[in-house]
Amino acid sequence: MPGAGDGGKAPARWLGTGFLGLFLLPVTLSLEVSVGKATDIYAVNGTEILLPCTFSSCFGFEDLHFRWTYNSSDAFKILIEGTVKNEKSDPKVTLKDDDRITLVGSTKEKMNNISIVLRDLEFSDTGKYTCHVKNPKENNLQHHATIFLQVVDRLEEVDNTVTLIILAVVGGVIGLLILVLLIKKLIIFILKKTQEKKKECLVSSSGNDNTENGLPGSKAEEKPPSKV
Repeated sequence: MPGAGDGGKAPARWLGTGFLGLFLLPVTLSLEVSVGKATDIYAVNGTEILLPCTFSSCFGFEDLHFRWTYNSSDAFKILIEGTVKNEKSDPKVTLKDDDRITLVGSTKEKMNNISIVLRDLEFSDTGKYTCHVKNPKENNLQHHATIFLQVVDRLEEVDNTVTLIILAVVGGVIGLLILVLLIKKLIIFILKKTQEKKKECLVSSSGNDNTENGLPGSKAEEKPPSKV
């Protein structure tokens, strides 16, 4: 059996868990960095590509630092670095390694956008592009997100024939099921109405006065006895 002292330990454990939750809450609601849903992208050699990146912070930011890095199997380099003074200031570039890169970021309308455009793509540009953000207002908390870029000769056209056939078949089956259900409901409705009409006919027939016709079960007219 648990000792008498265990009753005091349970509240202490709950209290400790509560303090831990309060400590971790700011971390879970703090700096976030996103490069969108598509983390694997393809681009044609010689064209340009937008590498998106946005950040957010529930605590705001001051002198926020950001950078883009490139990483492949045989190379690593910092492509661009910059700062964002506050929510009312646009990003400012402090270092750029490649003239083909243009910062297209903005903090207007709270977009907090630090995306870049890479022009005149080459096959050697294939690799991982990581957007790093550090916020001094959150004790220099850092966060990052990565995109994998594949530079190709041409973009392959995806054959959607099989997909369209599958969708058509599934849609047809669903449509057929709906039609069967509607017909079933219609038949049930018709049968119900037919039964109601039969009941009405039976009730009206049992209540008719058949005296004049002399039908069985009718009341015969009582005649006074003839006088002799």
